[in-house]
Amino acid sequence: MLKSERSPEPFVILAMPRTGTHYLEELLNEHPSVVSNGELLNEFDPNWPDKARLLRSDCELLERAYLRYPARSDKNDVTHVGCKINEPQFHHRPGMMAELAGWPRLKIVVCRRNPLESLRSLVQARQTGEWLKYDSDSDGKPPPLVSLSLNTCETYFKATAEFHDRIRQSFASSNIVELEYERLVREPRLCLERVWEFLGLPVRPVSGRLKLQRQEVRPLDQTVENFDQLRREFKEGPYAKYFEAVDA
Repeated sequence: MLKSERSPEPFVILAMPRTGTHYLEELLNEHPSVVSNGELLNEFDPNWPDKARLLRSDCELLERAYLRYPARSDKNDVTHVGCKINEPQFHHRPGMMAELAGWPRLKIVVCRRNPLESLRSLVQARQTGEWLKYDSDSDGKPPPLVSLSLNTCETYFKATAEFHDRIRQSFASSNIVELEYERLVREPRLCLERVWEFLGLPVRPVSGRLKLQRQEVRPLDQTVENFDQLRREFKEGPYAKYFEAVDA
C-alpha cells in the first residue's frame, strides 16, 4: 500500500528468541494507529503470505515492511508501522542490521530476558514443537525438563551479549527503548505506555483482554535438570548473574 503522502513512522522490534515479542506485538496492535506485522524474515509468518519476498534484497524487504506493508481492514488511519526480527534471522541476512541503521526515522524496540530463561524456553519449544500457548490449551501438561550443555550455554550467552552490543553500536541511544520480559509480565500496561510514548503515539487505555500465556511457570532450578552443575561452572564469570534469579 504505497501512498503519496508521508509514509507511517517505522519501528522494528529486535530480540533474542523467546523474549515476549509476540505478546508485545499483540499489545501494540491494540492501538488503532499501529500495525506491527510479525517476523519479516520468517517464511512461515502468516502476516506475510508472499514467501517470495525473502528472495529480495535487504533494502527491498524493508520497503515491503514500511512502504508496502499488508493492509488491515480494521485500521484506516495507520501512523506507525513495524515488524520484528529475532537475532538468529540476522545470520542469514548479515547486512540487514546496517540496512536498518540507514532507514529514515526508524525507532528500535528491544526486548530483553535473562538469557538462561530464553535458552531454556527455546529448547523446550523445539522439543515440543509448541511455540505459542493459547487459552484453548487444556491438557495442563507442563513442558519437558531440559538439560543444557556448558558449550550451548556459553554460545547462547555470548550471542546475546554481542547482539545487544551490536544494536547499541548501530543506533543512537535516543532511538532505542528497552523492555524487560519480567516487567512486561508484571506490568504490561506501564510497558505499553512507555513504548507508545517512545513512538510518539497518544497513550490509550489498555483493554486488559490480552494475557501473556506462559508455557512454563516453574523456576529455572526446577526446569533445567543440571541447573546446579551449570551454576557452579559459571559462578566465577560474567554469566553468574543469570543463575542468581531462579524465577521462571
